Amino acid sequence: MVRLRPSAARGHADHGWLDTRHTFSFAEYHDPQYMGWRSLRVINEDRVAAGQGFGTHGHRDMEILSYVVSGALTHRDSMGHAEALRPGEVQVMSAGRGVTHSEYNGSPTEPVHFLQIWILPDQAGHEPRYEQKAYPAEARQGRLCLVASPDGAQGSMMIHQDARVYATLPAPGETIIHPLADGRGVWVQVVGGAVTVNGVALAAGDGAAVEEEAEVALAASEAAEVLVFDLA
Repeated sequence: MVRLRPSAARGHADHGWLDTRHTFSFAEYHDPQYMGWRSLRVINEDRVAAGQGFGTHGHRDMEILSYVVSGALTHRDSMGHAEALRPGEVQVMSAGRGVTHSEYNGSPTEPVHFLQIWILPDQAGHEPRYEQKAYPAEARQGRLCLVASPDGAQGSMMIHQDARVYATLPAPGETIIHPLADGRGVWVQVVGGAVTVNGVALAAGDGAAVEEEAEVALAASEAAEVLVFDLA
């Protein structure tokens, strides 16, 4: 079963400095049918204007991933990290017992386009932690590149949840197969391009929930950029 979440159906807010689209309920956008999916709570697609950003604010008990599509995002947090995140790099922040951070577009001319993802942790009260790694295009081409997992497998970053997050850059005409274990589900989020998921067509911004299938067949009808979440 594939359940499509069209891009146009997402929540949307334009604050001038921030243009944001919400796959699931967030801030003032509320849809009781889309409060999250399994442990996946938030997928926000944000475009932040040049020289703008999110001021210092707090989080707790959430696994927060940032994935930059274009531009550069500067991160600072109460754990002492000050990093720039660029395309091909992924950031994980386990908020745990509590952390504050800010995110800023330091470019005077170019916007930054990124996805912020929240995954519910397996329990409350973890020690806050931060990790950032580069996953170059060649590591994501023609395969699912594991970027986050509960055990840090295959060079991925660790998260406190039975969830595995993959990034891929399938070429036109290429099909990538991901077996789906009993009881698990997959959320596919298309960052760019166009694919079919078990025969269902998805374009940029679309998402799809896949359950009760033996596998997920991701076929690119054009060059694409896709995130895949395998969730308990």
